[in-house]
Amino acid sequence: MIHELGAEALAGAIRAGDVSVVEVTEHTLRRAEEIGPGVGAFAHLCADRALEQARKLDALFGSGQEVPPLFGVPCPIKDLNAVAGVPMECGSAVMAGNVATFDDGVVTWLAQAGTVMVGKTNTPEFGFPCYTEPDNAPPARTPWDLTRSAGGSSGGAAAAVAAKIVPIAQASDGGGSIRIPASSCGLVGLKPSRGRISPAPHVFPGPGLTTNGVLTRDVRDTAIGLDVLAGARAGDIFYAPVPQTSFRAACDTPPGRLRIGMLATPVIAWADVHPACVQAVDKAAVALEGLGHIIEDAPVPMSVDDWDAFAALWSVGAATLPIPLGKESLLRPLTKWLREKGNGYSGKAYAWAMTAAQRVAQRIATAWDRYDIILTPTLAQPPARIGALRDDLDPAADFAAQTRFTPWTSIYNVSGAPAISLPLHTAWVDGVELPIGVMLGARFGAEATLLSVSAQLQDNGFLGR
Repeated sequence: MIHELGAEALAGAIRAGDVSVVEVTEHTLRRAEEIGPGVGAFAHLCADRALEQARKLDALFGSGQEVPPLFGVPCPIKDLNAVAGVPMECGSAVMAGNVATFDDGVVTWLAQAGTVMVGKTNTPEFGFPCYTEPDNAPPARTPWDLTRSAGGSSGGAAAAVAAKIVPIAQASDGGGSIRIPASSCGLVGLKPSRGRISPAPHVFPGPGLTTNGVLTRDVRDTAIGLDVLAGARAGDIFYAPVPQTSFRAACDTPPGRLRIGMLATPVIAWADVHPACVQAVDKAAVALEGLGHIIEDAPVPMSVDDWDAFAALWSVGAATLPIPLGKESLLRPLTKWLREKGNGYSGKAYAWAMTAAQRVAQRIATAWDRYDIILTPTLAQPPARIGALRDDLDPAADFAAQTRFTPWTSIYNVSGAPAISLPLHTAWVDGVELPIGVMLGARFGAEATLLSVSAQLQDNGFLGR
C-alpha cells in the first residue's frame, strides 16, 4: 500500500513507474479526509493545489528529465510557516482568515526537492505549548491512543505521519517541538544544530532557539529531509559546519565505537520520571552497549535555576508577536501570560538573559564534552492525555506542567546542539500500549554521528514496535 511506504521508498516507487504522483496524491488526500480529523492532523487541506502540483510533476517525469530526491512525496507544512495563497492561522483565533503572500524558505526547498504540499498541519497558538489544542482545529492526538495528545508544537505533523497519511512532514523546534511529538507518536524527530537550516529569507533567528526540520517514521527519511533543507544562505547569522558527506550517506556509515553518557535525572525542572521512561533509557543503553559502544553515567550539566534564562527568552518571544490591533483579547490565556511576562523585562534584563543562556550553553558543552552522545528520555512521562497539561485558569501552572513534562528537550535549543528522539520503547499504560521516546544528543554540528548511530539501531531492529 502507498501509505505503508516511507519517503525514500515512495519516491523510488514513483521513479520505477509503479505509481504516479497523481495516484499518490489522490490516495494521500483520501486518507487525510478520512483519518485526519480523528487525529487532528490538519488545519487546512489543499486538495486542488496538491493535485495541480502532482500533474505537473507527472508531466516532468514523462519528459525524461532528472527528478529530485523526494519526487512526488506528499509533505505537508506546519501552520507556522507561510505558503503563498494558503491560510496561515498559527493555531490562533487572532489570525483567523489570514492568508500568506509568500513562501518561507523551507517551503521553497521542499518543493524543489519534489514534494507535494497537501496541506497545513495543526499547531497550538503560535507554537508555544508542548501540546496541540488550538482554537481553529481539533486537538492533535497520537494514533496510539486517541485520548492522548500528539504533543506539540508540531503535533499535527506528527499525527499525520504516525497515522500513515504522509511519510514525512515539515516541522519546527524551539524547545522540543519536533522531539516531543516524535516521542508521543512513536516517530523519528531530529532537531538540527543551530544554523544547520537557514531561516532565510523571510524569518530571522532571534536568540537562535528555533529551527526547522522534519518528522518521519524512518531514520534515512529524516536524513534525506535534512539534506534537502540544510545549508547557509546569504545574510545568515548562525552557521553549522559543512558536513563531509551527505546526511543520507552518514546513515550507511558505521559510527565507530562511541562514548555515550547516560542521564535519566531531570535537568531543567524538578520532575517525576515515569518508570517507563527510565526503562526506555536502560533498554537503549543495553542495545547501544551490545553494538559495541561505551556507556557511562553523565553528570547533570547545570542547576534548575540556570533555566530562568530560557523562560525569559521564551516570554520575550511571545511579547514581540505582531498581534493585530484590537485582537489581544482573542489570545489564549497562556499566550497572554507569556506576553505579560515578556513585556515586564527591560532591555537590560533581556541582555542578561541572553548572556545567561550563552553561559548555560558553555556549561552544557563543557560538562558533556567527553561524550560523543548523551542518552536521556525524551519526555518525563508517556503521552499526556488531552487537556492534562493545559490550564487556562492558571497559565503559570500550565507552563510549569509543560516544563516538568519536558525536562530535557530545551537544553539543546539553548546550546544549539543537535538531538534526535527515537521510538526505541513502548509501554503498557492504563491498558494501552504507548510509545516512549529516547533522546540522543551530540556535539554541535554532529548530526552525521547522530544519524549514523540511529541508523545502526534501526538496522539492528531496535526501532519501532
